[in-house]
Amino acid sequence: MRMSSAVFSVWDYVVFIMMLAVSTGIGVYYAFAARSQSSSADFLVAGRSLSAPPVALSLTASFMSAITVLGTPVEVYKYGAIFILICFAYAFMVALSSEIFLPVFYRLGVTSTYEYLEMRYNKHIRLLGTILFIIQTVLYTGLVIYAPALALNQVTGVDLWGAVISTGVVCTLYCTLGGLKAVVWTDVFQVGIMLAGLLAVIVQSVLLQGGIPRIISDSAHGGRINLWDFDPNPLRRHTFWSITVGGTFYWTSFYGINHAQVQRYISCKSLFHAKMALFINLVTLWVVTFCAVFCGLCLYSVYKNCDPWMAKKVSAQDQLMPYLVLDILSEFPGLPGLFVAAAYSGTLSTVSSSVNALAAVTVTDVLRPYLSLSEKQLSWASKAMSLFYGAVCIGMAGIASLMGGMLQAAFSISGVIGGPLLGLFSLAILFPCANSKGGLAGLVSGLGLSLWVCIGAQIYPPPAENSRPLTLNTHGCNLSMAPDTTNWTASMDIYRIEEETLERPLLAENWYSLSYLYFGLLGTVTAIAVGLIVSILSGGQRMKLQPGLTLSKEDLTCYKAYKILKAKVSGNAGKLDLTRELEISLRENNCDFGDVELS
Repeated sequence: MRMSSAVFSVWDYVVFIMMLAVSTGIGVYYAFAARSQSSSADFLVAGRSLSAPPVALSLTASFMSAITVLGTPVEVYKYGAIFILICFAYAFMVALSSEIFLPVFYRLGVTSTYEYLEMRYNKHIRLLGTILFIIQTVLYTGLVIYAPALALNQVTGVDLWGAVISTGVVCTLYCTLGGLKAVVWTDVFQVGIMLAGLLAVIVQSVLLQGGIPRIISDSAHGGRINLWDFDPNPLRRHTFWSITVGGTFYWTSFYGINHAQVQRYISCKSLFHAKMALFINLVTLWVVTFCAVFCGLCLYSVYKNCDPWMAKKVSAQDQLMPYLVLDILSEFPGLPGLFVAAAYSGTLSTVSSSVNALAAVTVTDVLRPYLSLSEKQLSWASKAMSLFYGAVCIGMAGIASLMGGMLQAAFSISGVIGGPLLGLFSLAILFPCANSKGGLAGLVSGLGLSLWVCIGAQIYPPPAENSRPLTLNTHGCNLSMAPDTTNWTASMDIYRIEEETLERPLLAENWYSLSYLYFGLLGTVTAIAVGLIVSILSGGQRMKLQPGLTLSKEDLTCYKAYKILKAKVSGNAGKLDLTRELEISLRENNCDFGDVELS
């Protein structure tokens, strides 16, 4: 293993600073380009005029953050490539989001997802949903601000909290200046930077290790090619079922009902463009995830005999990727800077999306219903809220610094709150009999149950037989180390942890050991089940619902395609262009956002 003492070169700083400058420049451009558009809708939903490709890349960038660039390779390095099965969850998530949630939100033309909760339940549930979203987003964003700052600190020695503050300031600046259009187009640029950084690591690792077959062989011998584990035990950290089923509910809580993502759908100029954005986004999600997982295999191949963490070369495992970058790319000026720019790009895209979404829900759900403000005042309030939430998220990065592994921490935070909210929205959209009493009872029950298991898991971490980390070695290190530390492995570290936690309650061996990927599923199922029971017992929905508040068969793409095909076949009229007919049908689904009004 190479033990490079290289540091950032001038070219590395140039590449990194250029990324920040371009991101800020996009915000400045849209601030001047949109000076005549002074309404809050222009700022928050881009005047509902965006097309599918940029929205698709923005969807990818929003939650493919530094967690992906830094956390996913380490996940594969420690636990194996089974995490690649999350790609199945992405496919199921896109199908559910595009067919169940998107048609309802787009038809209603909501500016905030939580407006729907008042339409379907009441204003109190709307306010509670908004508060939960704000808490979830601020916590998650604090984590993704801290992650790349840690990387920059490890690679360059730049002050950690200086990096945290600069991250927050840059993304808050262009988000406040340019609104959603600036956020979307900086996301497009930043996805390219993320992919370039990951590919630089992959290419150089393949060249150093003698080809892809060598990396696969090393990973297989180290137990990292562990793709098909069909163990149905829900206590196992990662299995086929926990990743695909639990991952589907987790990601649907983001893409289906989380306002940071829904805000992009409703900014599209037609429902067809919104659905196409989701499916294009699926392809880019697969590409980014595959690159991040393969980076994890490269990481293991390079350090299979000398783990830098066990060898005390890094202070935390989340620093392994930047350590690898400095180790193998330092002879190429600019490439280490490109990788750190990739990590920062992931963070900037996520933070800007979160800040813009937080501003949108605060203005729409908290200020507008209770204050009499003009459109110009609401526009200024939106920008003020962007500044405020940027500062809050920077502060939350301090809490993130106290958490463990990035990937699991991010999934846990989002699953605990996102799962019950997904249950609340699913109950409203899929079950016309659900009422406000059932919705509130379901939300509180789901949140309480998922919080209980998550907090218990933090106090009593799952035992090694459930988490099953793979062995890490140091026998190949050429270091001057004390005799009792030369051959550490991850398993010895696990035994030490177990010895310190022998006194464990019965719940710790079962309930608290539930896979973190099931936290969201637990909250969703509980919210739906309790909500249905309470709704039925309290008399169901006594008033007739307004049209369009629940899902109907006409909302389903397959049903629309069937009707178009049937009409064409029975009428024998002209050449059948199913794609064009679907686009027309989906565009007409909501006349409020047709091209005529947009222009």
